[in-house]
Amino acid sequence: MNDKDPIDNPAERLKTAATGMMSNLKTQTVGEAGEQPTLSYADMDTVHALTKDWPAMSRKSMEQMVQKYGPPNEAIPSRLIWYNNGPWKRTIVFRDEIPHNFPQPHSDTLEQVIDYQVPIEKFTELARFDGSVIVERTKGEVSARCDMEAANILALNLMHEIVTGRLTAEQAREKYSEQTAAFVMNNPAPFAEKLQFELPKGNTMDTDQVTIMDNMVYQAKEKLKDITGMND
Repeated sequence: MNDKDPIDNPAERLKTAATGMMSNLKTQTVGEAGEQPTLSYADMDTVHALTKDWPAMSRKSMEQMVQKYGPPNEAIPSRLIWYNNGPWKRTIVFRDEIPHNFPQPHSDTLEQVIDYQVPIEKFTELARFDGSVIVERTKGEVSARCDMEAANILALNLMHEIVTGRLTAEQAREKYSEQTAAFVMNNPAPFAEKLQFELPKGNTMDTDQVTIMDNMVYQAKEKLKDITGMND
């Protein structure tokens, strides 16, 4: 048995690089870039079997999402996933809890995703605001992860306020605390009740810039042909 890593083979490295370039071209040309949703639904007997021993908060999140959005599209032992449910591009309920102390001690079990492009200069400000607001620059997504949907809605509304320059991170943290307390006490909390901005339409991905010179790419392709005998 050969334990040598295949990627140590120069031919395999070039083949992998060429495959990556061709895949990039295909996905951007035919419009299949990014994550594609699963259209089928998981069997609820399977869902209940997978989640019966989950921690209490994770089970609570699961029950709330099933009650509101129906069965998940995907179910594995560590998570359940819904696609295009309500305003969300993707909703994930996790088995494993992530402790989080802002604005009060809780466990992050529920992540919800939207398409949204954040300017690079705002990344640090969003990190100061809330470590459970997650920016995916390349995919053009932002998600919020907390213990309930209202908290995620609130976090993303305040994310938008920061990106548009209406609030600083410190001001957003104050408003988050105020709105959370109001929501829990059943007082008006509009920022926790629905998204206060229109979701972007169209491509929000940031595929960045090519930094390897064209002639280097050409040489890699030609070297690959020499090594493998491939012409395409």
